[in-house]
Amino acid sequence: EIFGPVQTIIKFRTVDEVIERANDTMYGLAAGVYTSDINKAIRVSNGIRAGSIWVNCYFEKPSMAIPFGGYKQSGIGRENGETVLDNYLELKAVVIKIINNS
Repeated sequence: EIFGPVQTIIKFRTVDEVIERANDTMYGLAAGVYTSDINKAIRVSNGIRAGSIWVNCYFEKPSMAIPFGGYKQSGIGRENGETVLDNYLELKAVVIKIINNS
């Protein structure tokens, strides 16, 4: 996983090919998409398995309320936002059958 400025420009034929290439890695911290077509931006953003995706910008400092973290081998859990609390919680389900004797 590269931490630093990286730019790759690769020709492609279809949007599906772009998504497949982007997901062909064991990592998924972040991705950047540049396009003037908002529908294409949404389609690619939905298809890429990364924790953060920036469209027409990169590493813009979002609100601290927005969770940050990766998919796959790019970390465990999330930083920032309400979801960070999930790292400190354990969920439990309790089922009680109440017998009515009256």
